[in-house]
Amino acid sequence: MAVSPGSDAAFASQKSTLSENPRTKKFPLTEEEIFYMNCRAAYLTIFKSSLENIISKDQLCLALQYAGRNPSQKTINKYWTPQTAKLNFDDFCIILKKEKPTSKAELLKSFKHLDVNDDGCILHTDLYKFLTKRGEKMTREEVNAIINLADVNADGKFDYIKFCKLYMTTNEQCLKTTLEKLEVDSKLRRQQFGSHVEGPPERDPSPVTKQSPRIIRKNDQETFSNKGDTRSPLLSATRKFKTSVSFTITMSANSNRNSKLTEPNLKDWQYIQSKGCFFLEEDGEIISHQYRMQIAQKSMIYLTIKPLNLSQVEGKLSPWSSVDTALYILKENESQSNLQLVCFTEQRNREVFGWTGELGPGIYWLIPSTTGCRLKKEGKPITEEAQLVYRGETGELFLTEEFRSTLLDIFEVIDLDGNGLLSLEEYNFFELRTSGEKCDEDAWAICKENFDTRKNELTRQGFMDLNLMEANDQEGDPRDLWVTLHSMGYNKALELTEACPFVIDVYAEKCKPRIKAVHMEGCSGQLEKAICKSVLNKGDTKVMDGYENIIIHTYNCDTWITSVIENKSDNKVIIHINNELSKNCINNRGLNVFAVEVAPKSTMVCQHVMPLNEHQEWLYCCVYSLI
Repeated sequence: MAVSPGSDAAFASQKSTLSENPRTKKFPLTEEEIFYMNCRAAYLTIFKSSLENIISKDQLCLALQYAGRNPSQKTINKYWTPQTAKLNFDDFCIILKKEKPTSKAELLKSFKHLDVNDDGCILHTDLYKFLTKRGEKMTREEVNAIINLADVNADGKFDYIKFCKLYMTTNEQCLKTTLEKLEVDSKLRRQQFGSHVEGPPERDPSPVTKQSPRIIRKNDQETFSNKGDTRSPLLSATRKFKTSVSFTITMSANSNRNSKLTEPNLKDWQYIQSKGCFFLEEDGEIISHQYRMQIAQKSMIYLTIKPLNLSQVEGKLSPWSSVDTALYILKENESQSNLQLVCFTEQRNREVFGWTGELGPGIYWLIPSTTGCRLKKEGKPITEEAQLVYRGETGELFLTEEFRSTLLDIFEVIDLDGNGLLSLEEYNFFELRTSGEKCDEDAWAICKENFDTRKNELTRQGFMDLNLMEANDQEGDPRDLWVTLHSMGYNKALELTEACPFVIDVYAEKCKPRIKAVHMEGCSGQLEKAICKSVLNKGDTKVMDGYENIIIHTYNCDTWITSVIENKSDNKVIIHINNELSKNCINNRGLNVFAVEVAPKSTMVCQHVMPLNEHQEWLYCCVYSLI
């Protein structure tokens, strides 16, 4: 877990994490390097480039908060005087050197002297008097927002121990989010940050107009007087959370019985099938095939999606068989960029998700989806690497039986139409996934000359021989073969752990449906829009108290729960999410407590939640707090 920069715990935690990251240099980072990386991460969360300047108090305050600080108004005024026009990145680093993060002990101490019963709680009346009548006063609205925080208030009392935990966790998560954002964006990592390249800044932040000695002495006096003010961390902490709203849903074991998928009488209906696969990327994003479907005339349609059952080596597990699947159906209007959500497969029968209804003539997009709750990066280490090839007595190279079995399963997955052959289009999906390049017509012609084909398509044996040729080209070195296997979701033990193949079945009563895989994409884009639209249409809605433009939508489809945050305001917002009171739950983010940033005038999928064990009751209890 990340910790606010400036503390010993932060350096210890980040040193451990970063030194293990293969993308960073081989030697552990120094404390100073970690500090400046945190500075860059916070700064680039606010600005597109570190060459941009801070030009207002609000920007300075926000940047400091992203760096794990919670400055009081006095602190902001100390660095942003009437003569200040702008501060640059180096100035920002100097400020962070001086303003250490508030520790949990300091925060608890600030609250404890109001705890008359020594029970970890403060009466709302006492808290109100303290925060509005003395020192740096808070407004009535600010105090009411604190008292309305759902997870730290009950029976007229403010639980400051829970609040301190929430405060520290939010600081840590904000920093972790900024660091992850910096790590993913390699372009940002390659930037030169302000005038700082390797060493720290060598000057204090100063406004464009030089301050007079009198002003400097005044600031020094303020700094000295603030040292004894125990209210500063308390005020900045309580101002961090403006308001909150909570959702609680109790789900019974195997609750999907309420949305049972019923198959209609399919006699004389026309049928088509297509396969595909969810792939887990290095950054945790999930991508999959997407399809266009043509319906020639108005007809009743029955369509389903489910994990693909592959032939398995005896004794091997099939971890992807428990992965949830869904299919969003969008109508194409005039162009591919203008898609309208029609429905999605919310009914279920065991591992099959489906939908039955009437569709008019036209072009539809079928976009597969999985929540990501059960398709995640593998955590367990593989102690023994599977053998892929071996040499016979004559020195001839052969594929091992285990590798051959794996290649047959891969062939089954990439044979999208299920005809037992690979067309050029099908093979190119495989090539794009494993090498990032397409096979052109000339290369395909050479492939057909050298490997077994039928009807201009590659057979299973041809596909096996193609991989054997690759092994021979590398003189038995399996490294290129492993690149292919890892790209297809296999680990070193030849277990399919980071992919989920699926099959789509479409039945139409009055016409022959046509379906074609057109590309592979991630959850962003059309799928994100479709999920948000379906949740807004079908979910329960709660508005943040006092902030009518911030809306939380939660949809329970029996099998999983999805929450969407809608920000109608003109400013981006940060929402803190706390799932710690949930029971028997797993979410797609892998964290019980985290924070998300929602752009102005936008909606975003916040999280998907599923039961850890479907055979037991599960409780979804989530608190959303506006930071």
